[in-house]
Amino acid sequence: MTSRRALLAAPLALPALARPAAGQDAWPTRSVGVLLGYPPAGVTDFASRAVCERMSRALGQTLVLENRPGAATAVANTAVAQARPDGYTLLMGTSTLAINPALQPSLTPREPMRELTPIGMIFRTAFVLHVHPSVPARTPAELIAHAKANPGKLNFGSSGTGAVNHLCLELFRARAGIDVVHVPYRGGAPALLDLRAGRIQGMFNAVQEALPAVREGATRALAISSKERASAMPELPPLADTLADFDGVFWQGLFGPAGLPAPIVARAGAALREATTDPALIARMAEQGVALTTGDAEALRRTLAEETQMWGRLIREQNIRPE
Repeated sequence: MTSRRALLAAPLALPALARPAAGQDAWPTRSVGVLLGYPPAGVTDFASRAVCERMSRALGQTLVLENRPGAATAVANTAVAQARPDGYTLLMGTSTLAINPALQPSLTPREPMRELTPIGMIFRTAFVLHVHPSVPARTPAELIAHAKANPGKLNFGSSGTGAVNHLCLELFRARAGIDVVHVPYRGGAPALLDLRAGRIQGMFNAVQEALPAVREGATRALAISSKERASAMPELPPLADTLADFDGVFWQGLFGPAGLPAPIVARAGAALREATTDPALIARMAEQGVALTTGDAEALRRTLAEETQMWGRLIREQNIRPE
């Protein structure tokens, strides 16, 4: 697996974007702060730093990433929503923007669609549905049949209530019509340890987390949660092959405060496209199970709207509550 140092040391070969013509908005004229609601390390941090570095080259100004974790990313999200819309405070926003309004409505921003300005997509990463070898299932259909024959006897872990891998489990449970027990952990690492040991029977893990266990034979991979196959595990069929239209992913995009001027959105979006289409970065992120996604402001707005509706409906129907 590519190390963080190797990822960020990758050679850059990006053409600089042309400066705006005289009289047009000359943003940026100084460094830009980019907030991330997660601690250092992990795929969101890796991707954010690599993208910020490449955008800095394109824009001719430094994008400074600041890790500001807390309150299910609401600390960072709120800080950007309340910032001046001048382009000097941006957000690496994620799927939590679509989840928090239904799961934890007391958190701000309560209406990300209204309180933030989408700039562009960065990546999507899927989850691997994998089980302990003691489970006699080698396909999603066999797992569903086994679960139906043993209601309430299979324990599936997650990295915490309301995490995207938990919601993928809930979506799987609802769509398949099965009764399995959700066991929330404080993070994916302890859940994966228990899966390896057979103390739980299955879970959805990010590709880069599941891959070592699967390769060692400690777990058995059955499917990928996205509609498209994962380049790091191309042999895995999408769950959508068994449950039509199933699509559960973690995504990340670049946002600004509401009211961000169109020229800034356009210039930031162009620099972001330079970064997300860089072949070297695409290859390195693919090794981490992450698919960089080229998508403009409208694509990010559509993703946020669709996932807010999808996860919100699931949270209400399954009566999911925070821990």
